[in-house]
Amino acid sequence: MKYIDYYETLGIPRDATPDAIKKAFRKLARKYHPDVNKEAGAEAKFKEINEAYEVLSDPEKRKRYDTLGANWKAGQDFTPPPGWEEAFRGRGGGIHFDFGGVGGAGGFSDFFSQLFGGMGMGGMGGMGGMHGMGGMGGMGGMGGMGGFTPHGQDAEAELAVSLEELYSRAPRKVALGVPGADGRVERKTFNVKIPLGAVDGTRIRLPGQGPGGGNLYLALKVLPHPVFKVNGHDLDCTVPLAPWEAVLGAKVRVPTLDGPAVLTIRPGTQNGARLRLNGKGLPDRQGKRGDIFAEVRVVVPAHPSEKEKELYRQLAEAGRAPDRP
Repeated sequence: MKYIDYYETLGIPRDATPDAIKKAFRKLARKYHPDVNKEAGAEAKFKEINEAYEVLSDPEKRKRYDTLGANWKAGQDFTPPPGWEEAFRGRGGGIHFDFGGVGGAGGFSDFFSQLFGGMGMGGMGGMGGMHGMGGMGGMGGMGGMGGFTPHGQDAEAELAVSLEELYSRAPRKVALGVPGADGRVERKTFNVKIPLGAVDGTRIRLPGQGPGGGNLYLALKVLPHPVFKVNGHDLDCTVPLAPWEAVLGAKVRVPTLDGPAVLTIRPGTQNGARLRLNGKGLPDRQGKRGDIFAEVRVVVPAHPSEKEKELYRQLAEAGRAPDRP
């Protein structure tokens, strides 16, 4: 088994802040997303990026990973230190998940499974940690705690889905081991269909599939998306504009869940303006779709050519500066 340097995968230092980790992930995910990049190896790279983000964005997983130290190099043969499992066994035990692919990206690596196999998934893997509920109790520990804690006959787990899967509602095959009444772990496979109107946090009830014949509840966790931020049934995104497009108006292509759409930019559109694409978001329980809100970001050239500089000088002479306090 080879050691994977997750910091190297995201191109960040080991002391990177959570914001820096998220920024690096979004940048790389946009570049290698299988729906955008059709080059050979892009899908595998996308899976590596998501695995790195799964670990480094989770404080518990990152702390556990960092205990290995900074002396390992990517590609070196790796064996977990003695006592690794005992030191990080977490709360309880006995639940095991098969990490199925999401959006065609495949499961996590053997390295990840060796270190975090019982800790749950927040990234491109299949199921998260499973927890006893004590009857119809709360959603404690949905952030990726590993293990199974029996407090009654009902249990719940976390199911990570991509935004595209949430929209298409394509059935998902989920395999996991559930403790039976005699304490033995029984392997079960479920075909899970995402209900109409589901959003992040929606719970799916599988009656009779929990420990001892109780109910199993699956809580959906929507994975980070390289373009959209999910806000209920609405989607937020950013649309970069050239200065002349904002001044003169334009028609620009923007992504949607149904493919590209054309967004009309009115003359004089200001930086930060929020433009709406009606009915292009996620459907609610009645099938009515939310909207896409595109925030305008006017982008100036970081390294303008001499001709561009000259044109901007002419604009400065003919134009008016904005009022300032």
